[in-house]
Amino acid sequence: MQTSNKKESFGELIRGNTPVLVDFTATWCGPCKMMKPVLEQLHQRMGDKVRIIKIDIDQSPAAAQAYNVQSVPTLLLFQQGKQLWRQSGVIQATQLEKIIEQHTTNE
Repeated sequence: MQTSNKKESFGELIRGNTPVLVDFTATWCGPCKMMKPVLEQLHQRMGDKVRIIKIDIDQSPAAAQAYNVQSVPTLLLFQQGKQLWRQSGVIQATQLEKIIEQHTTNE
């Protein structure tokens, strides 16, 4: 959802002060397709307060394995290198916004 001129590595992204919501997804996954408009709505609601990135488990199996992703969609929330929250399944934008605000610090 977010693009920048400088390509940041995953590690650099999740170590930042800005919370990062990672959506582990797959093209063949029906519930994952339901998350796309939810994440777009979340981005509209929160803007630059959160970065949202998608990781396709078929294109990046090592990332999925590193975070023990067993099912998709799985959402993980990171800030300053720490995993703050994780859940599998479809979650509504309003619920995600509350989760992000509860678990993150505003620097």
